Amino acid sequence: MTVSPVHADSPDNPWYATTYRLQEIWELTRGEGVTVAVIDSGVNSSMPELEGQVLEGVDLTRDPDGPHVDEDGHGTGMASLIAGTGEQGGVRGLAPGVKILPIRVGQRNGQPDFGRQERMGQAIQYAVDEGARVINISQAAVEIGQEEAVDAALEAAARADVLIFAGTGNEGDTRNRSMYPANRYGVVGVAAVDRNGERSPYSTYGRQVAIAAPADEIPWRCPDLSGPVCLDPQGGTSTATALASASAALIWAAHPDWTKNQVLRVMMETAQRDDSYERDDYIGHGMIRPDRVILDGEGDPGDPRRNPLFAGYEATLDPPPSPRPAAPDDAAGEAGAAGAQDQEPARDEEEEARQAVGLTGGGGSTGPVVLAGLLGVVLVGGVAAVVVQRRRAATDVHSR
Repeated sequence: MTVSPVHADSPDNPWYATTYRLQEIWELTRGEGVTVAVIDSGVNSSMPELEGQVLEGVDLTRDPDGPHVDEDGHGTGMASLIAGTGEQGGVRGLAPGVKILPIRVGQRNGQPDFGRQERMGQAIQYAVDEGARVINISQAAVEIGQEEAVDAALEAAARADVLIFAGTGNEGDTRNRSMYPANRYGVVGVAAVDRNGERSPYSTYGRQVAIAAPADEIPWRCPDLSGPVCLDPQGGTSTATALASASAALIWAAHPDWTKNQVLRVMMETAQRDDSYERDDYIGHGMIRPDRVILDGEGDPGDPRRNPLFAGYEATLDPPPSPRPAAPDDAAGEAGAAGAQDQEPARDEEEEARQAVGLTGGGGSTGPVVLAGLLGVVLVGGVAAVVVQRRRAATDVHSR
């Protein structure tokens, strides 16, 4: 695999590449041996930066054309931020040794095509069955129907030791509704931050926020997949989610014997904050810093059985995850577990609030459309010029 040379202050060397000391990390690991599933609009495997990086995958859309077809460009952008090599001036990803498993669930002829909610459950289950260690969901939805299919798949992922990251949405400066699946047990909600580690104004906030990742001034093909790489001044929680997934892959590749609980725990413990360690509803535990784990050896992986966010949830699963999770009471004294105890009851409170307004899910993103009477699904990132237009469209749709 060839990785193109780095030039300062250019799209192939964004600000977070310096913050994360990527050149030093890549001397130790580039994410080899880790597969990241990208549940999105498809992944164009012919892009120079993705040649040799993309597995076969599956197309779950109504009229499948194949998982390597991406008429929207969103899924390809996420895959490139995760595993792009930078070849021929393309996007340089955080983990260029990672393999991408494309799972196409939406966007056909420029229109959302997520269809029945079971499709998301099928996508997650497929990723688990195919051996993905990380699942990237740079999407958000308004729940209207039942979610049993998705919850069953999330339970399967927990049992299979799979980490799932999802963007919290892009309506932090408008309606700020809690979005699905970032607000589900077993899913790590990712907020967006700028180069100073401060929440981007559009980033949806709430108790569902677990961590944050860079989202502004991010490399992207402009204006479309055929264009050059530029820096998107205002990205979205989509891009933050992709960088969180890539960071987890780098850490896991450096510590292949760790469980998902340990990878997530060190990500939370080493996250960058300007104040105390205590999480808040805006950036969660802070902006992830994989360099602190891989280069500095910071973070205590702790008990491989104990999930730092969802200890109580995993203890209720039958059959349980492997290794068998610690009982919730066993986690009482651990800092990471304290975050879990705060977050799980909070989601119950949010559920009551959603039911009070006749919803079982949240809202907030760049282009929601109600589909088949079941879901309004949106992509939560993109090129700056498109983001503004889509965020305005989101306000129009939801206000009807």
